[in-house]
Amino acid sequence: MMAPGVARGLYSALLYLLSPLIWWRVWREHALTNKRAERLGLIADAADGPPTIWLHAASVGEVLAARPLIEALAERHADHRLVVTTMTATGAERVRALFPAERYALTHYFLPLDFPGAARRFIARLRPRLAIIVETELWPNLLAACERQHVPVVVANARLSGKAFQGYRKVAPLLRGALGAVSWLAAKSSADLERFTALGLPDACGEVVGSIKFDLPINAELRDEGERLHTLWGVRFVWVAGSTHEGEDEQVLAAHARLRRTHPQALLVLVPRHPQRFSAVAELCEARGERLARRSQDETVEAETSVLLGDTMGELMRFYAAADAAFVGGSLVPIGGHNLLEPAALGVPVLTGPHLANFQDIAETLREAKALCEIDTAEALGEALATLANDPDQRRRLGAAGEAVVATNRGALEKTLAGIAARLPADVYA
Repeated sequence: MMAPGVARGLYSALLYLLSPLIWWRVWREHALTNKRAERLGLIADAADGPPTIWLHAASVGEVLAARPLIEALAERHADHRLVVTTMTATGAERVRALFPAERYALTHYFLPLDFPGAARRFIARLRPRLAIIVETELWPNLLAACERQHVPVVVANARLSGKAFQGYRKVAPLLRGALGAVSWLAAKSSADLERFTALGLPDACGEVVGSIKFDLPINAELRDEGERLHTLWGVRFVWVAGSTHEGEDEQVLAAHARLRRTHPQALLVLVPRHPQRFSAVAELCEARGERLARRSQDETVEAETSVLLGDTMGELMRFYAAADAAFVGGSLVPIGGHNLLEPAALGVPVLTGPHLANFQDIAETLREAKALCEIDTAEALGEALATLANDPDQRRRLGAAGEAVVATNRGALEKTLAGIAARLPADVYA
């Protein structure tokens, strides 16, 4: 079998060969608040500052999943500088929106590209006392730079779907080297831990702690805002289609048309996953003859409005809180699904398609509690929505079951924080 060092050398050579294409993509994936030089590890040197805890969350989904962890780290380790990196510009926007500078002493950078020199430079300048990687972003050269500079690495909320596992097996020597740099991996489930171990994670470095997604913050203000929105929209059945993808919006709109045959006043709040698709989805709604209001333009939802396009960032939970039912996207197309727990935590009935590779464990937990409505076609989605619209008691049962699942499974955050504290170098507190 190929040695991990040789595999990483070949991987790096391939990155250099593909560097024009990679840089072109990065040039487009940019935020005005950050310098593109950060992609090469060119950040400020942290030599004279407080000790640094670094957390990486690739994009919007990972930032949202890590939110309770980031908030807890900021509170419990206030004597540290907290640095959060993302790979995408939308992830950077979520970090700025969720953690404003006036409330959080937090620095954001883009993650450097995984070229050996950029990775070494980034770690040398950042000087983290601990690195926390959220979910599955295991960049071989970056982890090698951490190992070389004796930076402990924690993988939090670690997950690895069966499909991803099969893909990673093809580059097993590369992953074995990367996982060898991990000090502790906090897995969401035993199946996730078994896959990481099969790829080379040392047995003593992994532990099943559950998903921190069950610890998502739900407060009275969010529920009150949901009630306020529903009141503004009128006495009507309101459903949200959250985090939808290309090829899925058409099915959602077909289901809404089916629902409106029996419930003509029903309102769909449609929230595409990616902001670059907002305009295209607006055009699709209008082409389908829907009376559209756009949230970004502060357009009023009137009695005749059939679709509210949630073309803003950071409001999905608010919309879920206002819903009578919620469909979670990425599941009627082969994306792997998105966070089923967000509506469930609010006591909102959850509907999903069949593509749930990214959330199999959570889907199974909700399924066992009879808190998940699964459909596989647009027609079935429309029929399920019509059934829920006719049966408030069923909506309450489904919603209460989902809310109970979230409440029962909270606790992974505390276990993760304990594991992180145990791996911070002791001299941090000297």
